[in-house]
Amino acid sequence: MNLMTQRIDPVKLLSDEQRRATPPVPKRVLIELTARCDFRCFFCASHTRPREKSDMPWWLYTRIVKELRQLGVEQLGVFFLGESFLCDWLPEAIRYAKRDCGYPHVFLTTNGRLATAERVRECMLAGLDSLKFGFNFSGPGQFHDVTRMKADEYHTVVNNIKDARWMRDYVEVSTGHRCGLCASSLLYDDKQRDRMEEVIGDILPYVDEHDWVPLYGYAGLPHSARHASAACEGGKQAPRKPLPCAGPFVEGHITCDGRLSACSLDHNPRYQMGNLRHMSFAEAWRSEPFQRLREAHLAKNVSGTACEKCIAY
Repeated sequence: MNLMTQRIDPVKLLSDEQRRATPPVPKRVLIELTARCDFRCFFCASHTRPREKSDMPWWLYTRIVKELRQLGVEQLGVFFLGESFLCDWLPEAIRYAKRDCGYPHVFLTTNGRLATAERVRECMLAGLDSLKFGFNFSGPGQFHDVTRMKADEYHTVVNNIKDARWMRDYVEVSTGHRCGLCASSLLYDDKQRDRMEEVIGDILPYVDEHDWVPLYGYAGLPHSARHASAACEGGKQAPRKPLPCAGPFVEGHITCDGRLSACSLDHNPRYQMGNLRHMSFAEAWRSEPFQRLREAHLAKNVSGTACEKCIAY
């Protein structure tokens, strides 16, 4: 089992202790530094749901991150639906989590366009433990079709992945700190792997790991789409049935305005289980709405719940 899968599998599979309406506080939480994104990918809810495209206030970030660590959270993802490299204080966010709060593992997923060598260097020097590129394109044409960006920007992403490797090695030699580099690719359909074979071969020498993942059931995904999976159904490394979805039980998802979301793939208000501006994470995690939603998942019947409209069900 590779390192990426070692961290993914526990999020996909429910233990007996987690399989209840009030599971323990999760060991892994994603926190959204910004709701902004430079891409408009067809499968992502980020651009299909109206909400203010703002950044999380620094005071709220530090308060929540400190509280989460005190509760025993060990893995902090400094991203959610937005693109974190749009946030000017991304390196400071990483540094605060690592040095001030003592998180064992701080990680980040990016679409790669703004992950320049200098920005990556700043994040690695701040203590970033793992950087993953979402690389989902067979070439400039598909890049444009998926993201609505100029086709030439595809080469920017590829070059940034390559630059990240030599920057990682430079930081490791200079400081002794080694940041893991990963890439993952979405399988839009059963032909996508073949389409991407050549370009994946181009980036493989520059990352430690690459994995294929299914096209997850984003709430913003058109119902005409095929091959969609539940948010935490898992890929070939951690296959599991859609219900119960593991996300509401094992992973926290916090939006830039401080809402605890039950879904890892959408910020729609129907998934909001608590406002962390006015309550603690522990209170929101064990709130009545969240308990009722988990009970429905355990009963394998999400009719009438926030998850009813998930394309995977």
